[in-house]
Amino acid sequence: MVLTELGLKLKDAMTKFIKADVIDKKLLDAVLNEIGVALIKSDIKITYVAKLQKNIRSQFEDMEEESGNKRLLIQRAVVKELQAMLTSQKKPYAFKKGKPNVVMFVGLQGSGKTTTCTKYAYQFKKKGWKVALVCADTFRAGAFDQLKQNATKCQIDFYGSYTEMDPVKIAEEGVEFFRKKNFEIIIVDTSGRHKQEEALFDEMKQVAAVTNPDEVIFVMDSHIGQACYDQASAFKKAVDIGSVIITKLDGNAKGGGALAAVAATESPIVFIGTGEHFDDFEAFNPESFIKRLLGLGDIKGLFEKVKEVISTEKQAKLAENLQKGVFTLRDMRDQYTSVLKMGPLDKVVSMIPGLANTMIPQGKEKEASAKIKKYLCMMDSMTDDELDKKKKIKYVTCRLEKR
Repeated sequence: MVLTELGLKLKDAMTKFIKADVIDKKLLDAVLNEIGVALIKSDIKITYVAKLQKNIRSQFEDMEEESGNKRLLIQRAVVKELQAMLTSQKKPYAFKKGKPNVVMFVGLQGSGKTTTCTKYAYQFKKKGWKVALVCADTFRAGAFDQLKQNATKCQIDFYGSYTEMDPVKIAEEGVEFFRKKNFEIIIVDTSGRHKQEEALFDEMKQVAAVTNPDEVIFVMDSHIGQACYDQASAFKKAVDIGSVIITKLDGNAKGGGALAAVAATESPIVFIGTGEHFDDFEAFNPESFIKRLLGLGDIKGLFEKVKEVISTEKQAKLAENLQKGVFTLRDMRDQYTSVLKMGPLDKVVSMIPGLANTMIPQGKEKEASAKIKKYLCMMDSMTDDELDKKKKIKYVTCRLEKR
């Protein structure tokens, strides 16, 4: 789970409400102070923290005369305020099926922009979109090689050049090349620098002028904390940033600064990067993110994931067989495959209320996934007869006798 340390501190603070016999202003102040310290240590600006505390105190005063469960009401208030901190009124660009949609990626060097381009492309490729990558980064040595390797691993079409040094020309030719081939999402990876430079901003403006992007995505490194605000503001002045992707949020204590700073620029966060692998990339939903951070789970998000990867027809057939007491190794293999398709196990488990860090201990996620893959490998080596051999499930009843 991203921002694990912050999540644990917030959960510890909220637990005080659950265990307290009496909920009064003194307890509220103590808990809000703990929440405030946790947020500030995560590099969230103190102005946002003060606003959050003020709003929750105001809601608590309104609760004084109300009947009902104050614990639940305060918990909802905390979720609502944290969610509001990360919510933008601006909506990201909605892709149109069957026509070319150009997406331009911008950001400083070292933010993980090229890898993020591939992760982004891979997400849409899995959903059936025709996706391509264009490498318009001629500043960084090896940029095209990196994009080429990533695209090849994910089986995504790409365009670039070892000889042409004009990024504007490469971007224009690449986008036109894929437009003619009727690609639906064309992603342009632009050059980055070690700092905000006029040359970088001029280049971005020229690339934007020739490619006419439908969406401009700013890639932000969460490690730099509150400095994200100045970064996002400078890039927003240079090009019309439509949305943001935050990278390197896996276990980063400074990630809160990036989240709050992006919200302040009124640009919605669309994805967050939570690891090095192409699957370590998830769509950002403020409500889901905050609930999982507080250990409250995300049942709605879990159902959506299940619907994405699990065949309704197969599940209906499995349910029918189970009612008859029949379960085959092929059924087991299908279930294991579906679980892995849903993403890293720790993220799936974190969507179930109360199970985060209990069902799969922290640090054991890869080990649990490796076991499932090992079982799948064993079943893949079996014959159809072995996989489909129907075996009746024997129900064993136990009777306790008094001694």
